[in-house]
Amino acid sequence: MQSSRVTSRPPAAPRSVAVRPARKVAIVVRADAAPEAAKPVGVEKTGPNFKALRDINQIMQTLPHRYPFLLVDRVVEWEKEKYAVGYKCVTANDNFFPGHFPERPIMPGVLQVEAMAQLAGLVMLDPEDTAAKGLFFFGGIEGCRFRKPVVPGDVLMMRAEVTKYNKRFGIVKVAATGYVGADLVVEAELTLAMGKP
Repeated sequence: MQSSRVTSRPPAAPRSVAVRPARKVAIVVRADAAPEAAKPVGVEKTGPNFKALRDINQIMQTLPHRYPFLLVDRVVEWEKEKYAVGYKCVTANDNFFPGHFPERPIMPGVLQVEAMAQLAGLVMLDPEDTAAKGLFFFGGIEGCRFRKPVVPGDVLMMRAEVTKYNKRFGIVKVAATGYVGADLVVEAELTLAMGKP
């Protein structure tokens, strides 16, 4: 009888495999999109350019302010005599930066408050009512706090919400806040005095 011998081959040497580093891709999902619709989106498509409820031309038809003191670029939410959300795009070309300050440009706090007051005026003024155009005055500031500096390149997103409205005397109290991204940068309670057409 012959014996059969099984010979085994020595194991093959492991092959070297080149591994590519993974690409970093931002995933941006809109609140109204289905989860399965999440696709990579370039950062250039994720900027803070909100659809305007009132653009700059409509704002200028409502407010009497003009350059260099028109400080609301766009309104994105509005309910008459209730609230508004709007923003100011802060750029190095704004006329206050050469003097505030040349070495470290910062948007003056008083102009942040003025921007919120203009938005508060837009809360109270109906763009369809041309007789009431610009008929409000800044009456007071209480509890104002500046939390962080606002610098060129920031988008100062503001919310003005009516907390009290005395129609008989035309006095309006407004809770106003300003944000850069998720950071609260300014807050104040503003008083407006509404004029008579």
